[in-house]
Amino acid sequence: MSFAGRRMGNKVKKGVQFTLMVVGASGTGRTTFVNTLCESEVLAHKISDDPETAHVEQNIRIKPVNVELEEDGVRIALTIVDTPGFGDNIDNESAFREIAGYLERQYDDILAEESRIKRNPRFRDNRVHALLYFIPPTGHSLREMDIELMRRLSPRVNVIPVIGKADSLTPSELKAFKKRIMEDIEYYDIPIYNFPYDVEEDDEETVQENSELRALLPFAIIGSEEEVMIDGQPVRARIYPWGIAEVDNPKHSDFSRLRGALLSSHLSDLKSLIHDVLYETYRTEKLSRTVHSIDATDSSILPEELASQSVRLKEEQLRREEEKVRQDLREIELRVQREINEKRQELLAKEESLRNLESRLAAQGSNSEFRD
Repeated sequence: MSFAGRRMGNKVKKGVQFTLMVVGASGTGRTTFVNTLCESEVLAHKISDDPETAHVEQNIRIKPVNVELEEDGVRIALTIVDTPGFGDNIDNESAFREIAGYLERQYDDILAEESRIKRNPRFRDNRVHALLYFIPPTGHSLREMDIELMRRLSPRVNVIPVIGKADSLTPSELKAFKKRIMEDIEYYDIPIYNFPYDVEEDDEETVQENSELRALLPFAIIGSEEEVMIDGQPVRARIYPWGIAEVDNPKHSDFSRLRGALLSSHLSDLKSLIHDVLYETYRTEKLSRTVHSIDATDSSILPEELASQSVRLKEEQLRREEEKVRQDLREIELRVQREINEKRQELLAKEESLRNLESRLAAQGSNSEFRD
C-alpha cells in the first residue's frame, strides 16, 4: 500500500496539529533552522559556556515548544521538540535512551487512552510525526553516532536527515557529501523517510514530486534569522565575502522544499505513517509483551485488564522518571554543597592568613616602639 499520494483534505483546512523533533549536536544549525522555519525566535541560542564549568558534561534536555503557523491557508498547531545537549558528551548512550524513551512514552499515552472504557475528550496526541537529524557538514561520511541514532529511532518516528550549515561546503563538496551519506544509509539499511511512491498506484504528479524530494536527500539547509535587501526586496540570507547565500533560493539551499514537504504536501502522509504503521507496530509489540507477562495459563484476559495493565506500566514509568529527577537533584545538591565547603575552606584560609598578617604587623609595631 502506498502512502505517498495522501494530501490534506478540506477538513484539515480548519486546522491541524503537527509535531516535529529536531536532533543535532551544538553548532549544527538546529536552532537557526527552527527560527527560520517559524519566522520568529522560537528557540533561544545557546550562550557561550562559562570557562569554569565548560568541562562539566550536561545531560540532554527534551523541550517541547508550541507555535501557531499558517501554510497555504491552513492553520498549523506546530510543536517543536528540541533536544539541547545531544552529541555534546563523550558517551551519548544516555541521550539515545532519552530520545527513544520520549518517543515511546507518547505511544504509551495513546495506548493507555485507547484502552480506557471512557475516553478523555481533552486528551492531546503528542506523538512525534517527523524527526530532523542534523548531520554536521564535515564533507566526509556518516559518523558512528549518526548511524546509531538514525538506526535506533527509525522504528519509532519518520527520520529525515539534513545537512546543517550547508553553505560551509562548496557545491561540488556538498554533492559528494550527499552521495556518501545516502550510500551509508543504504549500506547500514537505515529506514529513513525517503518520500515513498508507487509508480503503479500514484499519479504522475505525486511520483514526480516524491522523486525530486528523494533526490535531494539529505536536505542541504541554510538558515538565517536576518533579512538583507536584494534588488529592493527583503530576502532571508547570509552575507559572505564571496557573495550572498539565500535561504529560499533552491539553487543555494533545500530549505524551501523541506519546509513545503513538512508543513504542506507531506504533512498528512507523515502523520498517517506514524499512526497506521509505526504506532500499530509498537502497539502490537507492547500488547504482546503485556499478554505474555501475565500467567500463560490465563486465556481470559479482558480489555479492561489490558487497560489497567497499560495504566500500571505508565505509572511505573512515571515513578522511574520521578526517581531519576530526585537522583539528579541529589547530585546537584551534593555538588553545590561541595562547592560551598570548598569556598568555606578558602574563606577560612584567607581569614587565617589575615590574622597572621595582623599579628606580624602588631609585632613589628611593638618592636618599633621598643627601639624608640
